[in-house]
Amino acid sequence: FKTRPGRVLCKLPCSGEKEVDLAVQSAKAAFKIWSQMSGMERCRVMLEAARIIREQREEIATMETINNGKSIFEARVDIDISWQCLEYYAGLAGSLAGEHIQLPGGSFGYTRREPLGVCVGIGAWNYPFQIACWKSGPALACGNAMVFKPSPFTPISVVRLAEIFTEAGVPKGLFNVVQGGATTGQFLCQHPDVAKISFTGSVPTGMKIMEMAAKGIKPVTLELGGKSPLIIFSDSDLDNAVKGALMANFLTQGEVCCNGTRVFVERKILDIFTKEVVKCTQKIKIGDPLLEDTRMGALINRPHLNRVQGFIKQAKEQGAEVLCGGDLYVPDDPKLKNGYYMRPCVLGNCKDDMMCVKEEIFGPVMAILPFDTEEEVVERANATKFGLAGGVFTRDIQKAHRVVAALKAGMCFINNYNVSPVELPFGGYKSSGFGRENGRAAIEYYSQLKTVCVEMGDVESVF
Repeated sequence: FKTRPGRVLCKLPCSGEKEVDLAVQSAKAAFKIWSQMSGMERCRVMLEAARIIREQREEIATMETINNGKSIFEARVDIDISWQCLEYYAGLAGSLAGEHIQLPGGSFGYTRREPLGVCVGIGAWNYPFQIACWKSGPALACGNAMVFKPSPFTPISVVRLAEIFTEAGVPKGLFNVVQGGATTGQFLCQHPDVAKISFTGSVPTGMKIMEMAAKGIKPVTLELGGKSPLIIFSDSDLDNAVKGALMANFLTQGEVCCNGTRVFVERKILDIFTKEVVKCTQKIKIGDPLLEDTRMGALINRPHLNRVQGFIKQAKEQGAEVLCGGDLYVPDDPKLKNGYYMRPCVLGNCKDDMMCVKEEIFGPVMAILPFDTEEEVVERANATKFGLAGGVFTRDIQKAHRVVAALKAGMCFINNYNVSPVELPFGGYKSSGFGRENGRAAIEYYSQLKTVCVEMGDVESVF
C-alpha cells in the first residue's frame, strides 16, 4: 500500500439482489451450526479472532489509514478497540443465561436467551473496521450470523475482518461481506430471512432503514448523527478543557458522529479559552496520514470536502468569524497535492440559530458559543433534534453530575471527551437513534427472550 490521494486502490462489484440472497443464505446455513455451539465454544473462536487482529495490528491499521485517510496514530487506536471488543464479547458469550422462577405447587418457569438469526450490519466510512467489530462482536457472542455492508467509500478493511473470522474458525459464511450503496442496503433490509438490522450513519438514511424494517417487523439499532454540546465552565482546568475541545472536534478530521462541535464556554474565560484553542489548533500537523507525526489526514472525498467548506462559507455569511483554518491545505509533498485536506477551523461569534451550530458538519469545524449561567447553557445544549453525546468540564463534581443528568444525550463525558471503552454502552437519544452498542446492553439487542412455563401437577381447566 502507498498513500496517493485520488488513486484507485481496487474495484469491487456492487452486490445485487442475487449476491445479497447468496450471502444471506450462506449466513443462514452457518447460523444453524454456530447457534448450537455452547457459549464457551464461541468464546474460544472469538478470542482467536481477537488474537489475530492484535498480532496483525500494524498491517490492519495501515490498511485502515489508506482506506479512510485518518492518521496511522488514530488507526492503531481503532484496531486496538476492535480486538478489545471481540475479547470483551468472547468473555460474555459463556455467561449468557436465563433465569429460573419458582411457581406455586412445585411448578416453575424459566427463560432462555436465544439468538435472533441472520443480522445485518451496515457501517459508516469514518470507523470502518471498528464499527464492524462493534456490531459483529455482540451478534456473534449471542449465536447470530451477520451479513455486513461497509460504506462504498471504505470497502476494504472489513473484507480483512471476514478473512480473520474464517481463520479463527467460525463456520463458513457466518460473517459475510457484501459491497454496494443504497440499493444493496435496500436488498438487505427487505430480505425475508434477515432478523435484525444495525445501522450507523446519517439520520435520513436511518429513517429509510427504519421504514423498510417496519414492513418486516424487524428490530433495528440506529446510531445516527449528532450536534453534541461541550460545556466548559470557568472553574475547569483550562489546559485540560482545551485538550478536551480538540479531542471533541478534530479526531478523524472531525468526521465523528458524537463530536462535541457546539463548544459552550462560560463568558468569564471565553477570551483566554478561545486564544488557547486557536493556538493549539494551528499547531495540528496535517499531511500524509502514514507519517508518525501526522495528527490530521485527508477528508473522505472531494464532495464531502466541498460540503464542509460550504458550511464555513455560510457561517461567515451569517456573521460567524473564522478564528483560524477553514481553508484548503496543500502539503509540500507533491504526491499529496490532490488530497482532500483542509486546515482545522475554529469559528467565533457564533449564535444558536446559525446553520453551522444547528446542523452536523462532519468535518474539522468547531463553533464556540459564550454562556453565563448553568441553567441557560443546559437549556441551549438541549435545544437540538440530536441527542448522541455531551460533555462537561468543571472542577465542581456536584455540578458536573447535575449537568450531565440534565443533558438529553445518550453518552456523556465529564472532564474528558470521545472516550468510548467497549465496556460502556454507546448510543443516542432523539433523532440520534436508539438501541445501544457496546457494554452488556448490546446483548439485549442481539438476542431474544423465550419464557417457558412448566406445570408439575394436573392442568386446572375452566372448561
